[in-house]
Amino acid sequence: MSGRQLSELYLICSIVYVFYSIVRSWSMAQSQSFSSSSAEKPMPGNSMLRHLTSKIKATGPISVAEYMREVLTNPVMGYYVQNDMLGPDGDFITSPEISQIFGELLGIWCLSEWMGAGKPSRFQLVEFGPGRGSLANDILRVFSQLRGALGGAAVSVHLVEVSPKLSQVQAQCLTGDQSQVSASEDEPVYRHGTTTTGLPISWYRNLDDVPRGFSIYLAHEFFDALPIHKFQGTEKGWREVMVDIDPDEPGKLRLVIVPAPTLASTQLIQADEKRRHVEVCPEGGVIVQRLANRITEDGGAALIADYGHDGTKMDTFRGFKGHKLHDVLASPGSADLTADVDYSYLRRMAGATVACMGPVSQKDFLKNMGIDTRLQVLLRNCADPSTRAQLIQGYDMLTNPLKMGERFQFFTMLNHTPLPVAGFSELGLS
Repeated sequence: MSGRQLSELYLICSIVYVFYSIVRSWSMAQSQSFSSSSAEKPMPGNSMLRHLTSKIKATGPISVAEYMREVLTNPVMGYYVQNDMLGPDGDFITSPEISQIFGELLGIWCLSEWMGAGKPSRFQLVEFGPGRGSLANDILRVFSQLRGALGGAAVSVHLVEVSPKLSQVQAQCLTGDQSQVSASEDEPVYRHGTTTTGLPISWYRNLDDVPRGFSIYLAHEFFDALPIHKFQGTEKGWREVMVDIDPDEPGKLRLVIVPAPTLASTQLIQADEKRRHVEVCPEGGVIVQRLANRITEDGGAALIADYGHDGTKMDTFRGFKGHKLHDVLASPGSADLTADVDYSYLRRMAGATVACMGPVSQKDFLKNMGIDTRLQVLLRNCADPSTRAQLIQGYDMLTNPLKMGERFQFFTMLNHTPLPVAGFSELGLS
């Protein structure tokens, strides 16, 4: 089956799956309990829990993908829509929040790819899920400092963000008060303005609305939050793991293995799959295919950095709340949900029209980009003991294999294969 056919199939899956679940035969008595939910009591008045239980009562068990989509991005109650979850006071912290060096090195990577492509006259920086805007802010600072290297290129910034609340935080970080919300909610660009460095910046809800043209795409901790389907190998073949109401405690949810094949379980598993438990992210596959198409036709590159593996892990679905692991089914809407990115799947979905490299560990990527040299420069120019300690601590958090150094992986898609590629091979720094 071709990549295009797979893409169309996955889109069909996402559209018709809910209707299929309504008419398919299912029996709660036949469903096998896959894992019990947390002993934590659901939050009183949890509107998301009431919404989910009503949906399940009406249609039967829902896929993990539908559960994630509702919990994270429901336009009224979704976790990403309602919360500012980043930073020390949130539920998790990301690399750009830990050290400015991270964003600076990614800025250098973007410039390197733009130069390698022949310095096109238009240069779009596109970031998916920009968080608080810290990564883009550090990158734009590098662009401003190296303005001479950019020559007369028309640089613009394009942010793909589903959360109106986070877009406000990003706008404050990147533009100060130099942004405006579009008059109509139906506009593809729902916010626009000018960055503090003088570049035009726009916000979109999805990739399709971003203008075509040479672009460097960045996705840092974006793909891990996209909805996944979970599957379990059984004696009768692959079966989907779904979310159901706990019959013993109606105020709780549980994971079950449904007894009959589903549309997803018959279409999303590779014929040569050896693992007994598999997580598949069709939405991520479709996005990668669209990125590959844009890169092939318009030029550019994509850099994906996330928790991940190369087709080896099995059960990685988890929740985070207050920087601690949290039961994925407890108090839905109050915690972040995530699953490790399967880079072997992304590579397969990207197809042969682009060159894929990685995954490589964050430690190796940053060291290849010169993080050690950059740290020493910053330390030489910093006399404040507290700031020096923060720089060293941030470096350790980013590169230590026992912290983020090995858990995070970098993966790139290019429309050319110049060797070496910055970050993916050791560069000689004289």
